[in-house]
Amino acid sequence: MTAFPQPPRLPRLAAGMLSALPRLFGFRVRLYLTWAALLALCVAFFLTFDLKFSVIADKWPNLVGIDLGPNGFLQGAALTLFLSVCSIIVSVLLGFIAALARLSSSAVAFGIATFYASFFRGTPLLIQILLIYLGLPQIGLVPGAITAGILALSLNYGAYLSEIFRAGILGVAHGQREAALALGMRRGVIFWRIVLPQAMRTILPPTTNQFISMLKDSSLVSVMGVWEIMFLAQSYGRSSYRYIELLTAAAVIYWLLSIGLELIQARLERHYGKGFQERR
Repeated sequence: MTAFPQPPRLPRLAAGMLSALPRLFGFRVRLYLTWAALLALCVAFFLTFDLKFSVIADKWPNLVGIDLGPNGFLQGAALTLFLSVCSIIVSVLLGFIAALARLSSSAVAFGIATFYASFFRGTPLLIQILLIYLGLPQIGLVPGAITAGILALSLNYGAYLSEIFRAGILGVAHGQREAALALGMRRGVIFWRIVLPQAMRTILPPTTNQFISMLKDSSLVSVMGVWEIMFLAQSYGRSSYRYIELLTAAAVIYWLLSIGLELIQARLERHYGKGFQERR
């Protein structure tokens, strides 16, 4: 009787261990391990640049904004965060007003909202910054560099947010409004208590994405001499001839700020998505 060779035990053992990994480690642990592995690869890539960490350590307090600028005001990441927070507040107000104007039956309001969205979405942000900073003095208004930057960022991103808000409001089923009207609720109460909370679930992800883009686009304000992260990284790199070190540090700071916004987004999504947890 011919004896057939037995398959080696090692591959079967390895396959069994791989199949047992999901049971030994939960989803969150595997997620953290994946992030750790990718972060290690990213760090290894940057270490190939032969970075001089003493340069980063010397300028880090200025880049982060721990030290104030020569004028006694914020600088670095603190100033970038100030620009972004102010622009976020103003752009949300502009976007919400423009979205309501797009949904209104007024031809004038609809025309103003569509013209505003078309112009600020159709022209580069850098041109808008320069037009506001250099153009307003021609009519007697002389804004500071920080004020001009906040105004340009707010107008630009308010145009994008208006479309996001409008789509989110329209995405709520019309039957929700009809049911609330049948219960005798007023239209204003229906909008604030019924429509808007449901629209927030679809509004939040693209809105946070716009805020992260705004955080990075605030670097364009550096063309006016504002002492934010990008301006400092370029200035220190130019003076020390160590551009890679300072640009790498700036990239890390921008990434950390973006992660902070992502964490806020996740918390808000959990809050407004409570009614859809079982469906997820």
